[in-house]
Amino acid sequence: MKLNLKKPIAFFDLETTGLNISHDRIVEISVLKVNTNGEEEQKTWLINPGCPIPPETTAVHHISDLDVKDCKSFKELAPEIAKFFGSSDIAGYNILKFDVPFLMEEFLRAGIDFDIKNRNLIDVMNIFMKMEPRTLKGAYRFFLNKELEDAHSAAADTSATYEVLMAMLDKYQDAEYTDNRGVTSVPVQNNMQALSQFSSHNKNADLAGQIVFDEEGKEVFKFGKHKDKRVEDVFRIEPQYYDWIMRSDFPEYTKKVITGIKLRMSGKNIKF
Repeated sequence: MKLNLKKPIAFFDLETTGLNISHDRIVEISVLKVNTNGEEEQKTWLINPGCPIPPETTAVHHISDLDVKDCKSFKELAPEIAKFFGSSDIAGYNILKFDVPFLMEEFLRAGIDFDIKNRNLIDVMNIFMKMEPRTLKGAYRFFLNKELEDAHSAAADTSATYEVLMAMLDKYQDAEYTDNRGVTSVPVQNNMQALSQFSSHNKNADLAGQIVFDEEGKEVFKFGKHKDKRVEDVFRIEPQYYDWIMRSDFPEYTKKVITGIKLRMSGKNIKF
């Protein structure tokens, strides 16, 4: 289907040094502009962010410091990029939460008044998520091509979940998946351990996801002022942080895990 355009629309995507809109910087921007007559123009700019690109980020988008060392900065390229966008409407995938705010920060730092108030912003991901809701009812419709009766009845939901999992095993049995490190595997297997690992976002040390294991199997905080720091390191530097957690409104199991770590540090152990 051809787009019904009253003015051009620019699809764009960013690659960045990280996910922090305030501190990270753009290293690549690509814009595909579709004009009202259907003609397409595409431009891609590699950008020197003026700061090192973390290795873990390079592993995702494969852009290294060496790739951008001779490139212009965003400030130098900003007028050219803004001109290419012109007055186009803007579209992309997950742009409302990430790409548009990130781009606006860069334009503001470059002194470019890039107006978005008079543009239509179209986030393709949000259309997808709304039309294919990530609910059990939506999954049942997608995988089994039928409607779930008595949704939110515990008995119906458990039976439907069982049916959906079996349908997933059929649909994805040979499907490849590439993670954010660029590692490709076939993770949906008729194996409960493999399914458990793939269905988890993080390897949690507690049940609430307040404490997770890092790549070396060490417990790490996922909340508060010490977020992403190892629990043992924090307790060594600030032992009173343990007492604060015990007094605060955390799940009991999380407190049990924290206590276990504290006891382990003192040479004792606690069984879960």
